[in-house]
Amino acid sequence: MGAMDETPEVSEVLVRKEERRLYLLSGDQVVRSYRIGLGDNPSGHKLYEGDKRTPEGKYVLDWRNSNSDFYKSIHISYPNAEDREQASAWGLDPGGSIMIHGLPNEAGDMAFAFLGLDWTDGCIAVSNEEMDEIWQLVADGTPIRIVP
Repeated sequence: MGAMDETPEVSEVLVRKEERRLYLLSGDQVVRSYRIGLGDNPSGHKLYEGDKRTPEGKYVLDWRNSNSDFYKSIHISYPNAEDREQASAWGLDPGGSIMIHGLPNEAGDMAFAFLGLDWTDGCIAVSNEEMDEIWQLVADGTPIRIVP
């Protein structure tokens, strides 16, 4: 049996933006922790498309894409009704396509340059190896909580 076979079922994903950490939780137990990169403008909740912020709130990891522009991606159910209402009040589009993903497919020898930096348009980025692990351990339908 490998280490993955012994990992408890992931019941929630927790992202702590200020810590730049993503945690896989089984109940209240942390089973994995990863250093993450966020949007270029990471402070505060995502308000509209193009603000380069990572949303804050409770969402669901609802589908995945093995052929994305980045090394694998798992979709976060942003925007929710509250996000749409808030953006609409400002006359703005809340955006969408917020994902957990690996590095850009064309990163090649420059992959090291992305690690530990905030470089996305609002997504949550990890290394490709970490993305493989998250991909295997986190099922579609898993709740994700993103906090400041």
